[in-house]
Amino acid sequence: MKPPILPGYVVFSKKGRDKGRYFVVLYTLDAEFVMIADGETRKLDHLKKKRRKHLAACPVECPELMTLYSQGRLKDSDIRKVLYPIANKTKGDESPTANREG
Repeated sequence: MKPPILPGYVVFSKKGRDKGRYFVVLYTLDAEFVMIADGETRKLDHLKKKRRKHLAACPVECPELMTLYSQGRLKDSDIRKVLYPIANKTKGDESPTANREG
């Protein structure tokens, strides 16, 4: 079973300019769109609106980020610290199948 694309989960972009990058879902807009950030190109002051069908969920949940986000204390560096080890498990253009189900 695939992990859900819900706030607090790490996702992998399958389409668009940001294809191949990892993000954290911060909140949902509706059934089709979510707002994501990676702390580098998409920072907290400029979130990315992305369709769910263009994302693949990773089996990694970050409840500590969501706690900080709800308290208004989340920083871009916190997101980078969570995403760095996940993004560096794959090298180059290899498929990140080791990091997600699907």
